[in-house]
Amino acid sequence: MPSATTDPARPAHRDGNVLRWVAAYGVSMVGDNVYYIALSWAAVRGGSAAQAGVVMAVSALPRAVLLLGGGVVADRFGPRRVVIGSDVVRCAAVLAVAALLALASPGLWALALLALVFGTVDAVFLPAVGALPARVTSRDQLARVQGMRGLASRCASVLGAPLGGLAVAVGGATAAFTVAGLLIAVSVPLLVSVRVRELPPDDDRDGGTAWRDLVAGLRYIRQHRVLAPLMLAIALGDLGFVGPLNVGVTLLADERGWGAAGLGWVVAGFATGAGAAALLLTVRGRLPHAGRLAAYAILAGSVAIGALAHAPGVPAAVGIALLVGLLAGLSGILCGALLQTQSDPARLGRVTAVASLVSLGVAPLTMPLTATAIGAWGTGPVFVASAAVCGLGGVVVLGARELRRAELPR
Repeated sequence: MPSATTDPARPAHRDGNVLRWVAAYGVSMVGDNVYYIALSWAAVRGGSAAQAGVVMAVSALPRAVLLLGGGVVADRFGPRRVVIGSDVVRCAAVLAVAALLALASPGLWALALLALVFGTVDAVFLPAVGALPARVTSRDQLARVQGMRGLASRCASVLGAPLGGLAVAVGGATAAFTVAGLLIAVSVPLLVSVRVRELPPDDDRDGGTAWRDLVAGLRYIRQHRVLAPLMLAIALGDLGFVGPLNVGVTLLADERGWGAAGLGWVVAGFATGAGAAALLLTVRGRLPHAGRLAAYAILAGSVAIGALAHAPGVPAAVGIALLVGLLAGLSGILCGALLQTQSDPARLGRVTAVASLVSLGVAPLTMPLTATAIGAWGTGPVFVASAAVCGLGGVVVLGARELRRAELPR
């Protein structure tokens, strides 16, 4: 395995090793976005709306169930090795389905199986991706790398969706799956070329079982004076944010008669704000008083979420969405940077798994609840209630002395 030789004088955005990792991550994420477009199109064309919904939801169950175990795998075997293996499996699965669709009409079972494989692989891929930055750069550059990763994710979303749509338009789902698989394949040699830093042995393991590793990781988080309240703050923020900013905005646009174009502008406003936050941390490298700043961003962002439901028109809604994206993006990146810098790198896979479990396993469950609540009480009360839940995350940060005073390393 290549060994990292980190130059402490070189910022991450000028470090070829870091740039190769960010490029690999970005290309893989573009492939993911194309894959989801291909999967949704093929599922809709191959069955009813309800069946398509089931296919799209299949990946969520193994991801949620296996995510904590995936953190143990990432810490035991090394995140670089796990990420490379995950991308190889995802690439092979997507290209196999593309070939199957080109040769026959297998029906929805093949798509459901592909979604199941993706969800299972995601359970180890996501913790490994979160644990890898600590192995490729120095501690003082982790915040900047977090910003670079956020920028790569935003760019992948902007590029992946239209690329997937173009591939579907030109060659159907077969072409789109092929493009997705090839993009994921490009990430593998980039990852192989990334040098990683070896870590001292993890005292948690001592030859113990995977279950003991998991319990030790959870105990480490619970006893940590920064990570424990930080996990609670992240959970509250996600629970209050995911519903309104996914299904809620769509229902708000329909209720106000803004149409698809208005909805698109609002979503674009949010994405622009979040991208600006990622760019800020990429350029600056660190922000002072990170704990307090994250708390204030969460509180201000929660007010903006509540205000979004009361926007008088599309221009005002776009402006508020821009502010929501900027504040939520800033708080999210700061919380992610604090998680990276406060964690023991040998336990970072398990720490990332716990944070991801809330974001990707629990928070999405609020979307149908949000839709049901809006149908019963309207957008205004539901957005305000969600904003209150989100704001509690800021209160937790301010109330936890060690987290409130936490700083990013210089």
